[in-house]
Amino acid sequence: MIQRFLVQILLSPFALLYGIGVSLRDFFYSRGLLKGIEFSVPVISVGNLSVGGAGKTPHIEYLIRLLKDYIEVATLSRGYKRKTKGYLEVHPRMSAEQGGDEPLQFKRKFPDIMVAVSESRTFAIPKMLMDRPGLQVILLDDAFQHRSVRPGLNILLTEYSHPFTRDHLLPAGRLREWRSAYRRADLIIVTKCPSEVSAEERAQYLKEINPQPYQKVYFSFYEYGAPYYILNPRYRIELKPEVDAMLISAIANTDYLMSYLEERTNSIQVMEYEDHHYFSKFDVSQLKANFDRMESANKIILTTEKDAMRLELHRDFLIEHRLPIFAVPVEVRFHFGEGEQFNEEVRQFLLNFKA
Repeated sequence: MIQRFLVQILLSPFALLYGIGVSLRDFFYSRGLLKGIEFSVPVISVGNLSVGGAGKTPHIEYLIRLLKDYIEVATLSRGYKRKTKGYLEVHPRMSAEQGGDEPLQFKRKFPDIMVAVSESRTFAIPKMLMDRPGLQVILLDDAFQHRSVRPGLNILLTEYSHPFTRDHLLPAGRLREWRSAYRRADLIIVTKCPSEVSAEERAQYLKEINPQPYQKVYFSFYEYGAPYYILNPRYRIELKPEVDAMLISAIANTDYLMSYLEERTNSIQVMEYEDHHYFSKFDVSQLKANFDRMESANKIILTTEKDAMRLELHRDFLIEHRLPIFAVPVEVRFHFGEGEQFNEEVRQFLLNFKA
């Protein structure tokens, strides 16, 4: 704790310089010198103030499930760390290197929706509307800071264990903007909550966040499903107390998943990498070596759905060595019985939208 505090002090001058740059940009937008573009189709943004780990992907998937049976839905992402450039519509047979891991995950799980990636959202949205004139809503992934597009509904995520209210600007902390930027949000979701949150804890967070009169705060948690074999999702298993597992993961924060797995397995070993890491041949060879060294008659390898998109690049190696890698699926649920209220807020936004 003391070491972290000292690092924050040392980095605070750089954080101040970074904050000045952010403030200048926000000043230009507030004065109208820069303007976010609005489109004739409803746009819902899901993002956060910090760098990674708040659960954007599962919340985007929640919105897809909510809407896809009733209206034509599309998602738009940067395609972070993909090896391609420019605008691209993602298809199921692409690789993570082509479309990005999260967009490919969306397309594989929801093949009927349009999934696009582009560095420029202002270019991509007109292109999407030209290619799919029937689009009725576009979900922007990780777009809270990208103010060149003005969404009709702005959803801000903040992690229960690392709320923006206790964080600091980069590089001293993980914030990409000043804390006050939360006021741009229409809805705020405190994500990755424990399975139980008391009324007192809820009241404490509401006091800490201090939502504006126009903002509603929700509390969400993850419900994990039966793990499935990453090369054949129809093959699923149940986690049992006698299972010894190895987790290979390259996401921003594994603490929440680890807490879940530790309660449902006999033991868990972890191989962690930086967020969106592309696993090398050495990495998967090391995975096999570590797995082979596990002295257990009942052992498996677990990973996240996002990581599975990148591990699939080593399909031949995984098949040759019969590595039993299973992805742990996740869905978002809301505390305090407020899931339907959240759903209704989204529906009302769409019903009341005027081009």
